[in-house]
Amino acid sequence: MRDLSVSFATRQGLVRAVDGLNLEVGPGEVVGIVGESGSGKSVAMYSVLGLVRDANASITGSVTFEGSEILGLSDKAMQPLRGGRIGMIFQDPMTALTPVFTVGWQIVEQIRQHTDMTKAQAKDRAIELLAEVGIPDARRRVDSFPHEFSGGMRQRVVIAMALSCNPRLLIADEPTTALDVTTQAQILELMGRLRDTHGSSIVIITHDMGVIAEMADRVTVMYAGRPVESGPETDVVRAPRHPYTWGLLGAVPRLGQRSDRLATIPGNVMSPLDVPEGCAFAPRCEYAMPACERRPVMTGDRHEHACWLSPEQRVAIRASVESRS
Repeated sequence: MRDLSVSFATRQGLVRAVDGLNLEVGPGEVVGIVGESGSGKSVAMYSVLGLVRDANASITGSVTFEGSEILGLSDKAMQPLRGGRIGMIFQDPMTALTPVFTVGWQIVEQIRQHTDMTKAQAKDRAIELLAEVGIPDARRRVDSFPHEFSGGMRQRVVIAMALSCNPRLLIADEPTTALDVTTQAQILELMGRLRDTHGSSIVIITHDMGVIAEMADRVTVMYAGRPVESGPETDVVRAPRHPYTWGLLGAVPRLGQRSDRLATIPGNVMSPLDVPEGCAFAPRCEYAMPACERRPVMTGDRHEHACWLSPEQRVAIRASVESRS
């Protein structure tokens, strides 16, 4: 993904949902995208599959998959990729399934669209997948309709569908949000097996830094549609460079530490209509300075960040924060 930008023309003005995102996912690699709601994570990934259909949307930049440009392809050209080479776990399981067809029919349809399996073989595969994601009595429940499942169970069905064709790239948009901790661990293990067995690459969109620490090889942190930090998971989590990343990590509860209140990031998430031309995080940053009126660019080699703080200032601030905690 190179310099991807997605904007929407509204009556109030131009909304830049994604503003200059660069992202690369290698074979068998797990990349995490982290940020608050409204930071542009999901919109960026929807653009990969050509799912941004708004007539007022403008999408620029480049998205290549296995060496071919796919941004702007027609629906017919995208059909072999969607659900086949690229799978997606959608964030809202309550609307991701068609209510008038059984869950088994929907999984079978996708399998037969992208493979040479017979209907019977595809149904056996659907039953196997439902069992793998924790649906009890999968052979019977495969003929149930979506309304007969709870929200968490529907999420498992959506995950089973996304994994059905062993995609080369799996985009998981908050894949474990509606699941309990035990099932979450099972789903993460299942996605890990997909990578290990088939060499699949995975993009995980999440708010959960625990999921990132467990699964991701590299992490990109987004704020107000812009990337603010990117690098190997160990570097971003253990030695973050951007104040926004400091805030995200500081808000994570830690075992063995008692506190009256969790740490919070000052201020509120800004409206996409009010994003400043300079640093988008500056209005909420306690370390903002005059230089922040200009937009910082991502700098660094392995570990990139977009912040005007000097290395010496970052070291001093981090030391001060750690001494108070």
